[in-house]
Amino acid sequence: MSKLWGGRFTKKTDQLVEEYTASILFDKELAEEDIQGSLAHVTMLGKCGILPAADVKTIQDGLKQVLERIRRGEAEFSVSDEDIHMNIEKQLIDLVGPVGGKLHTGRSRNDQVATDMHLYLRRRVVEFVGLLTSLQEALLEQAKNNIDTIIPGYTHLQRAQPILFAHHLMAYVSMFQRDIERLQDSYKRINALPLGAGALAGTTFPIDRHFVAAELGFDRVYENSLDAVSDRDFIVEFLSGAALIMTHLSRFCEELVLWSSTEFAFVELDDAFCTGSSIMPQKKNPDVAELVRGKTGRVYGNLIGLLTVLKSLPLAYNKDMQEDKEGMFDTVKTLQGALQLFAPMVATMKVNRGRMRQAVNNDFSNATDIADYLVGKGLPFRQAHEVIGKTVLYCIQNDKYLLDLKLDEFLQFSELFDEHIYEVLQPENVVNARNVYGGTAAPQVKDAIARAEASNEQAQAWVQEYSEKQKQNA
Repeated sequence: MSKLWGGRFTKKTDQLVEEYTASILFDKELAEEDIQGSLAHVTMLGKCGILPAADVKTIQDGLKQVLERIRRGEAEFSVSDEDIHMNIEKQLIDLVGPVGGKLHTGRSRNDQVATDMHLYLRRRVVEFVGLLTSLQEALLEQAKNNIDTIIPGYTHLQRAQPILFAHHLMAYVSMFQRDIERLQDSYKRINALPLGAGALAGTTFPIDRHFVAAELGFDRVYENSLDAVSDRDFIVEFLSGAALIMTHLSRFCEELVLWSSTEFAFVELDDAFCTGSSIMPQKKNPDVAELVRGKTGRVYGNLIGLLTVLKSLPLAYNKDMQEDKEGMFDTVKTLQGALQLFAPMVATMKVNRGRMRQAVNNDFSNATDIADYLVGKGLPFRQAHEVIGKTVLYCIQNDKYLLDLKLDEFLQFSELFDEHIYEVLQPENVVNARNVYGGTAAPQVKDAIARAEASNEQAQAWVQEYSEKQKQNA
């Protein structure tokens, strides 16, 4: 059979051109969305009197048969039919005859593919918000179980001040909360209907775009037909959000790799999320964390790739824009795998509280509190800073820590020291002294956990609401 668009051509398409320009090998991922959009489109054609009811019914039944064949894995896709749209239309015509060709009335592949991708990403965004809430739940549970566990806090990867381990974990809960909010906000722009824009200028048929939008559950339609077929901002926005999620996962992965090393030994990852060595039997490698960290680069690459494709493209549709899909599909798969693994990996992680406490005891991360102690006695901070710097140097030279010093040793650096200094230096007191909103003191961390749990419940309710809406419009 000749190409569905082949009337103007006098030669067959070169085989290499067919293979090079075809997108069916990857855009078959959009099969269900393509049929979902087509069902709404043909229903509208009937409602507007553009197609007779009998034709509409025939096409609807045929599309549903094609969908079932695809779901059963029985559909065959051909490179000669280029893309998912032409493949489905070809299969429809094979089933119902020439009437199947009426499906394409009043639309173009340009607005059709844009609609498919809006439907596809709309579903994925809801899925990813759900996965992020599951990860937050795992972090929150670990935080609640470690509300009294103290760990060194770091800057420049050097020990800085002691903090609650729960406080450290809550930093990631906050990061993932921003990721959730970004995805939810992006949904507003994803949930817009481009169908009806035609190739670029609209259509001469008296279609009802708002009816199709209602059928598919879109909140609005694109205002401008040129923008509708050429807009890929919503994909860029998703890829950008995905890149940030992977950034946050990768930062956490780096810490998990460090913390699970013998040098730190702060945590132990469950055997189910580690692998061994083919030659060194003692090894337990944090491969999941390492691979998530590594796969972050490909998500970044997909974002930069699409931005580069879109750069300098004139309006409206150009074949370049076919390159918008593979990176999007790859990012969805990569992010999906990372998030599905991360929540159980965090949930099953064992925390070595004794090793963390030992690390806090054997450092100078409580030094800032001595400076604050001297400031409270009237010494200017800059002078207090110098006093403590000299005190720490003395400790290093004498192989001691601050709590090891006798009072007369403190007094050689300042007469303002007294017995109260030993209470000030206790790690629990150092942590709980920071009892300000957002600080590491236990009361503040408990309040932060409660707020995060409330936000998590709201996000879960959002997922439930929008999942139900999509089921209704499927």
